[in-house]
Amino acid sequence: MSATFSEHFGNPASSTHSHGWYAEELVQIARENVGELLNADPAEIIFTSGATEANNLALLGALRYLSSKNLSGRALHVITAATEHLSVLDPLKHELEQGRIELTILPVSNDGVVSPDSLDAAIRPSTALVSLMLVNNEIGTIQDLTALSKVIRKYKAIFHCDAVQAIGKIGVDCQTLDVDLLSLSPHKFHGPKGVGALFIRQGVVIEPLYFGGGHERNLRPGTQNVPGIVGLAAAAKIAQREFSANIGRVKQLTALLLNSLSKALPNVVLNGSSTSRVSGNLNLCFPGVSNAALIGALASKLSCSATSACTSLKKSPSHVLAAIGLTEEQQLSSIRIGIGTQNTVEEIEAAADIIISAVRTLQR
Repeated sequence: MSATFSEHFGNPASSTHSHGWYAEELVQIARENVGELLNADPAEIIFTSGATEANNLALLGALRYLSSKNLSGRALHVITAATEHLSVLDPLKHELEQGRIELTILPVSNDGVVSPDSLDAAIRPSTALVSLMLVNNEIGTIQDLTALSKVIRKYKAIFHCDAVQAIGKIGVDCQTLDVDLLSLSPHKFHGPKGVGALFIRQGVVIEPLYFGGGHERNLRPGTQNVPGIVGLAAAAKIAQREFSANIGRVKQLTALLLNSLSKALPNVVLNGSSTSRVSGNLNLCFPGVSNAALIGALASKLSCSATSACTSLKKSPSHVLAAIGLTEEQQLSSIRIGIGTQNTVEEIEAAADIIISAVRTLQR
């Protein structure tokens, strides 16, 4: 990334000189790296400014194309789940308010799981688009997308997946998952912010949301963020190379923290699935303790949150915790803790002591 700010600063779209040629080569190598990570063809990868843009482009771009081919005059039917990220829920709700789609929002179990039966009951021959995330960003629950895709493939719906929280934590194979569109963001696996990627299966057509150039297969105009794209590719390569070692280590650290907290604070509750979840995510309810007070008490020593960063900007309670059946009191007593590949045993032990002490102080 550093070299692209100084030596290799060319615009990949500049085809008349060596600076542009080299920048274009870097972008192409990045497509190959991301394609390898996802088991996809490099031509199926386009770069965006992040997963929020990738989600919006996938959903709204697909709906624009499908609407242009819709001769029935009826609104298109779309399915998603109650626990999806706001960058999926909000654009779909906007389309609903504009009268352009009919929207079914599937409920989830107390573990945060969408059942194939509920999807099967909701899907119709006229369903145009289904969007379901692979790993939930707040509670870490893993959806069985392979089982869900089998239901979707009974019909002709386009299948989009927000896989942002899955990369680097579980294997993500676009062929096995059988998805048509898949969004990712590298800052979830130690890459830079301000860049993302969208997988678009060959043969699937979406339309651009804005215009002004032929970049990224005419779908995302504007000068490409070469430093970000190079950083994304490097992070993808590292995530793939170190996947097995990292997964085992983060799993041990996560178990260590959860066991330490559960032993000292017997009433602590793990939100979401206890089995089908990614390592590195702990969403915990501390009954009788305000999460705002707890986060405030921890702020100088630990970085924790009550909801996702995107939701916290809206100053609203967690729609994910509400969807899995938590009462308002339980939601307001829950915090989200992330454990990363660079954390150490010593840090986890120290974090446990800090949290235990803060909770006990607030319970007095």
